[in-house]
Amino acid sequence: MRINNLLKFALVASLVLNVTLLATASYHAYRQSALWVSPFGQEMHRNQFLFEELSLGPEQLKSLKERTVPFRAEIDRRRKQIFAKRKELINLMRSERPDSKAIVALISDISELQEQVQRRITEHMLEVKASLDKDNQQKFLDLIEKRMGGAGNSCPPDEHDR
Repeated sequence: MRINNLLKFALVASLVLNVTLLATASYHAYRQSALWVSPFGQEMHRNQFLFEELSLGPEQLKSLKERTVPFRAEIDRRRKQIFAKRKELINLMRSERPDSKAIVALISDISELQEQVQRRITEHMLEVKASLDKDNQQKFLDLIEKRMGGAGNSCPPDEHDR
């Protein structure tokens, strides 16, 4: 009788643990799918846009969102390509005798992809800027500058800045 009670307790404890782990994994998967990493390295909700902080009309907001959603998908796709190339680079370096030419070629590929991403981000920012009035253009660029510095991507000050 005592063994049955012990087995029942173990079964219930195991069930609770499994349900808890499943719920935690589901929550993390949901949270990850709801986030997007901005070009400035900050996590944002997928339905949150930088230009929403500007004084825009409903039609202008709608138009910008329609252009920005495909842009984000494109940037995500390119980031995945860069990540895959970086993993490939690490694998090449793990080799007993790393192939220097292959490493240099892969670094070149990564650099080219990063340049494409930077060009596309700049194009998109200029497209958004062009659709704004002068006041909002300034606010938009100020927001971008703030986000760039706020992401920890700023360089240390030069000697003459101190």
